[in-house]
This record gives sequence, C-alpha cells and structure tokens, in this order.
Amino acid sequence: MLDPRVRSVLDAASYAHLATVLPDGAPHSTPVYAGTRGEQIVFFTGPGMRKARNLRRDPRLALSIVPADNPFEPVVVRGRVVDWLEGDEAWAIIDRLVAKYIDLKYPRDQERVVLVVEPEHQKVGMS
Repeated sequence: MLDPRVRSVLDAASYAHLATVLPDGAPHSTPVYAGTRGEQIVFFTGPGMRKARNLRRDPRLALSIVPADNPFEPVVVRGRVVDWLEGDEAWAIIDRLVAKYIDLKYPRDQERVVLVVEPEHQKVGMS
C-alpha cells in the first residue's frame, strides 16, 4: 500500500530519478515521469532503452522523487517491476503522466511501455 505522503508527491509534478542495475552490477540512474496507478507506481520508457533492458534482467529498482515545491522533503521508494503495459492502456497512463509537466500529448512516433512497480519500501524526508 502506498504511503499517502508518497502518493501526494508522485501525483504532483515532481522530479523522479530511477536507479537500476547494469549487467556488470554498476548503478544506472535516469530521470523519468512517474505517477501512481492504484496502489502501484508507474513510469514509462522505450522498450529497448537501457533502463528497460536492466529491469527485464533484474526487476529491482529504486526511485528518488523530489517535490518541485519542496526539495527538502524527498521520497525514496524501493520495489520491483511487476507488469509491463502496452497499447491503449499504456498510452492513457503516459498522457496522464506527461500532462503533469507539459500541456501536450506524448508523441506516438516511438514505441513506449509503462512499467508497473510494486513498492516494497517507502521513506519520506531526509532523516
């Protein structure tokens, strides 16, 4: 279950960075658009992108999310990818996530997938 404070940060236009593990065990970090879907976290990427390849091999991840209006109340979530969504369902989520940041629909000229994350650990604040 998502902590209500985590949900409020994810549902706002916050800055999220995704950490995954490269094949050699080194960390890989990249910014993502992130939000919620029920009690889970969602973000999207191209199916051939480095983060997608990392998560197909090892579904564990960490997300560091900073509210745009209060960078001193960060949220950290650890979890694992439990589903990959494509098609109309994925595009509806993508458009909802992008709308938090810009007043445009995401272009449909490249294939995209939505990754669904089951949170396993949630922390709010810097302590």
